[in-house]
Amino acid sequence: MIQLSDEVASALASGRAVVALESTILAHGLPRPDNLEVARRIEAAVRDQGSVPATIAVLDGIVHVGLSPELLEQVAFRDDVTKASIRDLPAVISGGRSAATTVASTSHLAHLAGIRVFATGGLGGVHREASVTFDESADLLALAQIPIVVVCAGVKSILDVPATLERLETLSVPVVGFGTDRFPGFYLSDSGFAAPARVDTQQEIAAMANMRNMLRLTQAIVVGYPLPADEQLDPAMHDRVLAEALEAARAQGISGKDATPFILGHFHDHTAGESMRANVRLVLRNAELAARIALAMHGA
Repeated sequence: MIQLSDEVASALASGRAVVALESTILAHGLPRPDNLEVARRIEAAVRDQGSVPATIAVLDGIVHVGLSPELLEQVAFRDDVTKASIRDLPAVISGGRSAATTVASTSHLAHLAGIRVFATGGLGGVHREASVTFDESADLLALAQIPIVVVCAGVKSILDVPATLERLETLSVPVVGFGTDRFPGFYLSDSGFAAPARVDTQQEIAAMANMRNMLRLTQAIVVGYPLPADEQLDPAMHDRVLAEALEAARAQGISGKDATPFILGHFHDHTAGESMRANVRLVLRNAELAARIALAMHGA
């Protein structure tokens, strides 16, 4: 069911640092052919720091942990690659179908493979108006149940950030800002809310992960790594486009799992490419930091 690439299998067998990478950004988050070039850059960012990248996807019913160049191209360009969270995996795999993995499913499959660190862009969370719709990302429950270190740029700024932080607290998920006292806001350096805790070195993260394991806790550790202020999306542009996107979604009756891709697509279409530039930059930075954390966790 799970097939490791030769590179990932060798690294895990020899105790080398490995970083899991999701494939949703490759299959659904970026336009073709830029998506393939960005995926290669993300993997290169991990390798440049001395760790091994393991992009995860399901192709024709087989879970691949680590993709060859040929498989990476398939995920980037095939039209039958859907998006699978944890609940979708049984049907996708047993049905011999293909899917890119979300934060939740990537975390689960990485943990099954023995990978302890995962880099992504922004987490899912509590959606706006969730008090009416009860719309929360499956990422939250996954983070409460899978002991992995997740490096991200906060939660997607289109979500209800304070409600998401409150939910993570309720689920006992440790959340730290890396090099900052503020919780990052995905496209923005600062979400407007404080990070629950702060760390300044990858060794501190490694020590936290080790202590969590000794205490037999199941939660992930969420590491929020913000874009530098001079690389973030212009805050005024961000707020204007977000308001327009939310209104457009309401007008068109778009909600649930369709809301996030619609709103992110609106950002891409109405920021002259600036949101995509910020998205790519933050994912690359997260991959680099995750690689350094993985090395620290392996005592390198």
